[in-house]
Amino acid sequence: MKYAEKNAHLKKFENASTNLVLFKADLLDNNTISSAISGCHGVFHVASPVPPGKVQDPEKDLLDPAVKGTLNVLKASKEAGVQRVVFVSSIAAVSMNPNWSRDKVIDENCWSDKEFCRTTENWYCLSKTMAESEAFEYGQKSGLDLVSVCPTLVLGPMIQPTINASSLVLIKLLKGNQQCVPNKTWSIIDVRDLAEALLLVYETPEASGRYIGVAYGATVKEMVEIMRCQYPNHNYPKQFTDEEEDAVQFRSEKLQRLGWKFRPLEETLVDSVKHFEEAGLVSRS
Repeated sequence: MKYAEKNAHLKKFENASTNLVLFKADLLDNNTISSAISGCHGVFHVASPVPPGKVQDPEKDLLDPAVKGTLNVLKASKEAGVQRVVFVSSIAAVSMNPNWSRDKVIDENCWSDKEFCRTTENWYCLSKTMAESEAFEYGQKSGLDLVSVCPTLVLGPMIQPTINASSLVLIKLLKGNQQCVPNKTWSIIDVRDLAEALLLVYETPEASGRYIGVAYGATVKEMVEIMRCQYPNHNYPKQFTDEEEDAVQFRSEKLQRLGWKFRPLEETLVDSVKHFEEAGLVSRS
């Protein structure tokens, strides 16, 4: 029953009754993964644990599901004759590199430094970096066609009833959890544009390697000002403190060369707030 309730929103999609088949699978269980992938031409591997707070057991809670789970998906895909796997990585596998020049725009050639992630106990970044790097290593050895997309902060309307970590960034700003917040710069991609990017790299034969998915960079203050124009009555932060470090710049030209386009930042933020209100996640303004 719990499994059915968790995925009930998926069955509301148009034509879901005829076009959608759900499998209960465990990333660490080869048999369940193989059953789900059997007969597929393409696979989008999206699942990876995101810690809600401090990680007690990095190996068990993050690294094993991310790394071993990814390899299980790839091996099952190879055995099933899948034509292409699209792996959803993260900007976390790109940005954590202290040796990359701060004045140099980050592109797909930059990888997070695994030892730096481990030393700083940034376990999520380590899990995504290890998973993506080992995925490409497996792809090269086995001949499996693999493409990855590394999205930045993903915002926009949600389809699931529960709040994810990305949307919580905006919800905290709307609820006024803090009256004074750091004016950090977020690199943002709309969830709908990310979905288009995933389809694009899957359907484009010449797509290869990694693709950074980013549309805009915006400070917290800029984001609040955009939302306040359309929804003025939320309890937004009153003060913004300057960040000492320079904002990291990411580049998505490689993805755009495939024909990828993205919507205005205002649309992403306004649609997000509209959804949060309609879902009862924040009070209506």
